[in-house]
Amino acid sequence: MTFSVAIIGRPNVGKSTLFNRLVGKRVALVDDTPGVTRDRREGEGRLGDLTFKVIDTAGLEKGSGQGLAEGMRAQTEQAIEQADVCLFMIDVRSGVTPLDAHFAQIIRKSETVVILLANKYESSACDAGFYEAFGLGLGEPLACSSEHGQGMGDLHEALQKSFLALGVQGGVPLCESHFASDQENQTSALKMAIVGRPNVGKSTLINTLLDEHRVLVGPQAGITRDSIAVDWEWQGRKIKLFDTAGMRRRARVVSRLEKLSVSDTLRAIRFAEVVVLLMDVERIFDKQDLSLADLVIREGRGIVLALNKWDLAKNKTRLALELQEKTEQLLPQVRGVPFVRFSALSGKGLENLMPAVEKVYEDWNAKVKTPELNQWLSEVVQRHPPPAVQGKHIRLRYMTQTKSRPPTFVLFASRASRLPESYKRYIVNSLRASFGFDGVPIRLQVRGGKNPYV
Repeated sequence: MTFSVAIIGRPNVGKSTLFNRLVGKRVALVDDTPGVTRDRREGEGRLGDLTFKVIDTAGLEKGSGQGLAEGMRAQTEQAIEQADVCLFMIDVRSGVTPLDAHFAQIIRKSETVVILLANKYESSACDAGFYEAFGLGLGEPLACSSEHGQGMGDLHEALQKSFLALGVQGGVPLCESHFASDQENQTSALKMAIVGRPNVGKSTLINTLLDEHRVLVGPQAGITRDSIAVDWEWQGRKIKLFDTAGMRRRARVVSRLEKLSVSDTLRAIRFAEVVVLLMDVERIFDKQDLSLADLVIREGRGIVLALNKWDLAKNKTRLALELQEKTEQLLPQVRGVPFVRFSALSGKGLENLMPAVEKVYEDWNAKVKTPELNQWLSEVVQRHPPPAVQGKHIRLRYMTQTKSRPPTFVLFASRASRLPESYKRYIVNSLRASFGFDGVPIRLQVRGGKNPYV
């Protein structure tokens, strides 16, 4: 059984810093700006011999109506409901604020076990704020510094007592072998990132796929700031979905926080196996879309092009033909890439997305046997021999696939350095046409023999 721990509190008290420390790597964005975290983020936490699911949440703020603040608060409330233990965090340097007192009163009414963390306790100058925390009615505060790792021993002891109270044998919610197998299960899941410009519907797509309000959405651009990983299952297949921040052109990215968001999106692309590039029907193949597609291809990831808001398109048949022509023209390096059209909001046409992702994933992992590959190479050369260079013929000796993910081939030839780029493209396009590597970048290396004269 996996036990979960949610970190809650008002904005800018150090929740994401503690989350990063518990998961053992810099996953959540951290900045001095209040309200950086908006969606709840989950990870595998470890503290000493304890392992558990840890949930980072948005800063608690008073909100009303259906605005962004209210949506962030709803995300935090869902995390509290799901958690077995809540770490309620305050900033002792600021003391207990009216907002701390307001939400402490709310959380006292919940049935979740609560541990009060007096964070940023780094000197005796914080004593006043520490003693104020007793007045919240959540028991004795635990002095700590999530940035410097102080108080982690006391937090371990408090969590162990809480887990024991919840009936965990030995006080360890997950044994080492269980944790290892859980990690193996995660690595076997298909890793799929959804990227695109701001406000094209990435978070809406995630919510529709999951059939729940898992990530914040709204009409304003830039709601998602950091990449959120969500576990999902499609037709029995485990999928790890990554919702990412919208990426604008580099010249427009000026704030430190947006630079951090862009870096987080780039990490999600590198970690993913298949990337869904989401575009808006009103602005197809924007310059930024092409930059993102080029980035995904250079990183060697499988790619699926997805067009959102297809229900708003006029003359769909003509537009579909134009899209096909533009794709072949603008992205020749992944010729045959699948193009899926749907409405993320209504879900119409969305049934075509995952089969396309699955097909690209299979091609990304495909391996061609060497005898079959060399039989194919002989036929390709007979059909179109390589050109002579300075009156001397280039002989293609043999070819082998050295790896998949993405498919990488090595072609051994005489005068390898003289083989024209146009002929290399011919080889790659023929590979794609014969073996069906649609939507997958193909890497071709040409090597020569030891004798430079043949």
